[in-house]
Amino acid sequence: MHYGYGYFEEGQLGKIQDVRLWKRLFPYLRPHGPHIALAVVLSLIISAADLALPYLLRLGVDRYITAQGLPLSAKLQGLSQLAAVFAGLMAVGFVAEFFQVLLLEWTGQNIMHRLRQDLFRHVLRLDLPFFHANPVGKLVTRLTNDIQNMHEMFTSVIVTVFNDLIRLVGILAVLFWMDASLSAILVCLIPVMLGATLKFSALAREAFRTIRTRLARINSFLQEVLAGLSVLQIFGREEDTLDRFRDLNEAHRKAAMHQIHLFGLFVPFIEVLSSAAVAVIIWYGGGQALRQAVSLGVLVAFLSYIRLFFQPLRELSQKFSIVQSALASAERIFELMDTRPDLPAPDPPLRPAELQGSVTFQNVTFGYDPDRPVLRNVSFHVDPGRTLAVVGPTGAGKTTLINLLERFHDPQEGVVRVDGMDLRFLDPAWLRRRVGLVMQDVFIVPGTFRENICLDTEPDEARLREILDLAQLSDLAENLPQGLETSVGEGGIDLSAGQKQLLAFARVLARDPKILILDEATSNVDSETEIRIQRAIERAMAGRTSIVIAHRLSTIRKASRILVLDQGRIVEEGTHEELMARKGFYHHLILLDQVKREGLKD
Repeated sequence: MHYGYGYFEEGQLGKIQDVRLWKRLFPYLRPHGPHIALAVVLSLIISAADLALPYLLRLGVDRYITAQGLPLSAKLQGLSQLAAVFAGLMAVGFVAEFFQVLLLEWTGQNIMHRLRQDLFRHVLRLDLPFFHANPVGKLVTRLTNDIQNMHEMFTSVIVTVFNDLIRLVGILAVLFWMDASLSAILVCLIPVMLGATLKFSALAREAFRTIRTRLARINSFLQEVLAGLSVLQIFGREEDTLDRFRDLNEAHRKAAMHQIHLFGLFVPFIEVLSSAAVAVIIWYGGGQALRQAVSLGVLVAFLSYIRLFFQPLRELSQKFSIVQSALASAERIFELMDTRPDLPAPDPPLRPAELQGSVTFQNVTFGYDPDRPVLRNVSFHVDPGRTLAVVGPTGAGKTTLINLLERFHDPQEGVVRVDGMDLRFLDPAWLRRRVGLVMQDVFIVPGTFRENICLDTEPDEARLREILDLAQLSDLAENLPQGLETSVGEGGIDLSAGQKQLLAFARVLARDPKILILDEATSNVDSETEIRIQRAIERAMAGRTSIVIAHRLSTIRKASRILVLDQGRIVEEGTHEELMARKGFYHHLILLDQVKREGLKD
């Protein structure tokens, strides 16, 4: 397999190409263009209101507070008018910012909703080997934490950064208009601030990338541990597990502390530059004011504008951190989206109108690791409506046959056919609806008993009752508290292992498949339940091509033909009677099974 999961090899990720990432994000932004444009207009209103406030201070100082020869009443009236305008501008800024926040949150939530849906849809379409090779916890991190980081960027950065940039440009324009010599002092500090910001940006990117890596590893570890907690407790592995979690937790803490240290240096540095600028303006501007080269109002306005100038710079440092974290998350999200199934999709996919149900394996060789084949040159054919049993020791390759027939994998050599058609040319969804599979482990969907049986089918009540009878579930359904509407799974009743396998059998019958596969369907049930399943199997296999894999060899004696696998090869085949008469490998397995069953009885 060659998935190339760059986002899982997180420590080896290269430099992020921001332009590429923004291009990938643009399709999610485009449908919300009008809303973003409106948010930009609101940003301009907010910026204009903020820029006007210090200028009103200048007018108040120069026209009324320090003005000579103006009556006191006129000064107070003028200051009152300026105060009213000041309050009005603050109200306008408040209302504009209120609606901007609502608009951005609404837009951000919709963008993240679509992104999460697209990502989850893509994950559902990946091949089974992908999930075998990658921990669930890391996928959960992509769908939750990483997308939440993207949400923060869309709601608190994109438009507000534009707002801050407009404010900075506007402040510089107003300052140069008021006094060019004072403005030149501030301009001299801009290269220093820009250099510090760019350096911080590069360091913060790596810091947040490391934090995302550590968090993904913690989530993956927790998922694996909590899923197997009973086994850990049985074998007394609590302390060892706690030590491993402590190491992961400590690595995450160190990564977080490194990011905090970066902020601990950058934010005070901006504050020092702000204080230095204020000090220089007071020294130089104050001297200019004493020499009456500039008015006191200009000096007061300058100090207010400097405060406004450094405020967005301080905020930009925080927003840079959000952007760095979001882009690190975006890199992983799009790496996951770029992961392609290893199984080539048929183009166009075949969907025959009818399926007879013949199955053919022709010279099939396959291994999950190509260098270690599980099946070696396996060939057999099953006619429609016939039953094939597959037996052999653990690891012989029995379940691998099923994985190939369901096209979870493609063989490295040879071909698998249904009705003479190569599976690689058939629509996988069409195929899987016509190949029913009952496995040992049964997944219960949180929902009602009816929903767990029907899933993607909608049988009428008469057909559903027939399915319950065939699956030997009628008694159970009648005794449930709310009948078929009883909740099972999380938040509902718990079913026994045998009841779950009967339920899985009912699911397959609801689809009415042409090919029925039973993979160790009676391996984890008691004798009474096994008898009930055998009754259901005998009735359901009539008219269907059936492939039965069983460790309990007594369950496959009536099969039309039996294949005996050992180390990935077919070593014997025939009916039960023929194989017993040969006294070969199958005969040996039967004797071992009898000894085991007699030992359990004792």
